[in-house]
Amino acid sequence: MSKLLRQAQHRPFILGLTGSIGMGKSTVAAMFEELGVPVFDADAIVHAMQGPGGRLVEPIESAFPGTTGPDGVERERLGAAVFGHPEALARLEAIVHPAVRAARQEFLRQNAGQPLIVFDIPLLFEKGGIDEVDAVLVVSAAPHVQRVRVLARPGMTEARFESILALQLPDAEKRARADYVIDTGTALAETRAEVARLVENLTA
Repeated sequence: MSKLLRQAQHRPFILGLTGSIGMGKSTVAAMFEELGVPVFDADAIVHAMQGPGGRLVEPIESAFPGTTGPDGVERERLGAAVFGHPEALARLEAIVHPAVRAARQEFLRQNAGQPLIVFDIPLLFEKGGIDEVDAVLVVSAAPHVQRVRVLARPGMTEARFESILALQLPDAEKRARADYVIDTGTALAETRAEVARLVENLTA
């Protein structure tokens, strides 16, 4: 979409940020925020909506009885209810995704005057949303770097890691479909410099 057309519609350039598990997406998103770029964090929104008093607690409890409590959705119980069960996962996504999409549209409305915003969407390719962004940035790192990062997470196992990877588009395919790629396997200073150059290019 041309800059003039976006200005006519009173909306910023929307950069979709994505990447497979352990690729450093959250780190890169924070770098955008440090540069003053508004970032819509889909994961953070889901956590909030599944927390105490969150709008998703009641519908999730209705669909998956016993998976919520005083503090909202109990993620381990919900994970056990959907992990390895495609039909159950599809039911959960049918509850969560429309709510996240509505929150994303509200975020866009609130930041309509910005030159650039970022939609941080982990499963941008897998679950849709490409049509809502102007360009896609994929964060990537070497497979061994990704594995070390992920297996260092509390409660993560080889089996769980492999199951998560099976649900995600291969990294090579994501990079092939991206408009921009940032390698997070380098020093943080180098990654930060790449992000700064991209922001400068997209807002020039």
